[in-house]
Amino acid sequence: MEQATTPKQVDVEKILMDKNPKIGRMLPGFVISYLKRIVHQDMINEILRKFSHLRGTDFNDAALGYMGIKYRAHGVENLPAGGRNIFVSNHPLGGLDGMVFISELSKHFQEIKFPVNDILMYIDNYSDIFLPVNKVGSFGREAARLMEEAYASDYQLLNFPAGICSRKIKGSITDLKWQKSFIVKAIQHKRDIVPCFFAGRNSSFFYNLANIRTGLGIKMNFEMLYLADEMYRQKGKDIDVYFGEVIPWQTFDKSKSPQEWADMIRDKTYNLQKRFAAG
Repeated sequence: MEQATTPKQVDVEKILMDKNPKIGRMLPGFVISYLKRIVHQDMINEILRKFSHLRGTDFNDAALGYMGIKYRAHGVENLPAGGRNIFVSNHPLGGLDGMVFISELSKHFQEIKFPVNDILMYIDNYSDIFLPVNKVGSFGREAARLMEEAYASDYQLLNFPAGICSRKIKGSITDLKWQKSFIVKAIQHKRDIVPCFFAGRNSSFFYNLANIRTGLGIKMNFEMLYLADEMYRQKGKDIDVYFGEVIPWQTFDKSKSPQEWADMIRDKTYNLQKRFAAG
């Protein structure tokens, strides 16, 4: 008689020890308990138990449904019928926007890949979609190889060019500088670009914490620990995502530098909601 396998669970303490054993050993038990609470370890593990039999987009949609998240997609008529594309977007929510990104694009394309912080690779149900982003040591070389294979493949690629979620800058919720790598890869692998825009924001607490941290000159991005809590706060809310028209890779000629092209696409992305509102 076959024994049922135990669903893989998230263990914050183990992840800390894996990522940075020195810090993991230094943290007292009450801090570990606090971290487990703010990342909603119990909720994440409940989702992993409840939907352990699902993978990829099926798991993603089940998790969205469990959290009561709904969204509205605008401009789906702009999505390409095929080809090899890079879908680039602003990153206001730091997690939930990625889940919506996966949910909507999986309705139109069979195979998608999404580069993410390698810590998310602990959620094994997403391993068919996620690509680890890591630049350190031998794992970094393996991550780079997998990324290059993905760009050379027929997969549709999802990308947040800012790398981290939006911050509050001069009173506006906006991404930090977009990295030029998606332009370089679009040219190298002859991939068209599809700009996308998410309307949404995190709590004032998140932005204030980020600004205090940067104001103090602290480099460690510890506000990211609160992103699971920010996602939990979005429960029951609607999210709007807007898709722009395809931009052929041949557009990115030498009249501008790759960074200038990246800045131009960023501007186009942030104008999408206004364009739809204007009709």
